[in-house]
Amino acid sequence: MQLSARLELPVDRHPHAFAIFAHCFTCGSDLTASHNISRELNLVGIGVLRFDFTGIGESEGDFVDTSFTTNISDLVAAGEWLAAHHLAPALLVGHSLGGAAVLCAANQLPSVKAVVTIGAPFAPDHVSRHFAEKLEQIAESGRATVNIGGRPFQIAKQFVDDLGAHELDKNIRELEAGLLILHSPQDKTVSIDEAAKLYTAARHPKSFVSLDGADHLLSDNADSHYAGQVIAGWSSRYLPQPQGESLESDHKVAVRLGREGYTTEVMVRQHHLTADEPESVGGNDFGPGPYELVSAGLGACTAMTIQMYARRKGWVVDEVQVHLNHKKDYAADMEASDERPTKIDHFERVVVLRGKLNDEQRARLLEIADRCPVHRTLHETVKVTTVLG
Repeated sequence: MQLSARLELPVDRHPHAFAIFAHCFTCGSDLTASHNISRELNLVGIGVLRFDFTGIGESEGDFVDTSFTTNISDLVAAGEWLAAHHLAPALLVGHSLGGAAVLCAANQLPSVKAVVTIGAPFAPDHVSRHFAEKLEQIAESGRATVNIGGRPFQIAKQFVDDLGAHELDKNIRELEAGLLILHSPQDKTVSIDEAAKLYTAARHPKSFVSLDGADHLLSDNADSHYAGQVIAGWSSRYLPQPQGESLESDHKVAVRLGREGYTTEVMVRQHHLTADEPESVGGNDFGPGPYELVSAGLGACTAMTIQMYARRKGWVVDEVQVHLNHKKDYAADMEASDERPTKIDHFERVVVLRGKLNDEQRARLLEIADRCPVHRTLHETVKVTTVLG
């Protein structure tokens, strides 16, 4: 039986630790929240294996033949695959029923040092509330078709019975890893009371973080990115730290791009950024594109130059906003019509000034905007020398 999985790696392709992400009941690994959490872990050098449980997504098998026990087995198999092909997993992250599954699988994977649950129930059979109206039919007929999230699934009696046979108490008490419990007080699918039960049953080291305002699926991108950032920071206490060579340079700016994709590591002095291309041109859209970074430089320089001038004049500017677009236009003033049409770069810049300024002051500051160093550089002849390092 083959499981469908996606291995997401940091930009340098050399993670210092690996994690496995277990999705929520019937959700699949392609949920946006799963992607966002994985991305935040990638940013701190952690590789993430996201896979579909048996019978879900692209994984083989029939969902009707699965159970909570097979979910646990899938997790263990994923951990063994990582150990054989890369590095044994040090972190398990589980969402909802996937959270209950990672608690059961953790002690079967000796390499695991940290476990995270997101909106997880204390008892696996909590999930049967999704199809409570079908339980009688399942008991009588052995199976029933239920609607979950707008999709039909066949639930068998053995699945329901297996859920009830698992109690997490023993697994939690015997957990030989740090535990982080993430849960939203507003979760309408799995009550936050379930998180309290998990926390009470667990030994130290254990932590709880409230995902205040989030729904069960972390539908708001801000919530899933925040969850990923919390996991990344918390897990650093338990995971191996980077040992490989970091991006270093005696230049002020350095970039690094591996063999695949366009996701590029950017280092500006001690500051680290990520550049990428949109998905429409084959990128992952993990960061701004090169021209967007140029636009950002122009915008930042414009705002700084305006404020610098205003402060020197003693004018109070509460806030400067600069909004930009970049595009390439065909040159309108071509000298020779028989030449091949050329394009010129066009930056559209809108400056918004907040503060008690008169019309004369506003007009002067708009003139100053055109004097920002980056603006002037873009209008000058620029020379780039390139050598092999």
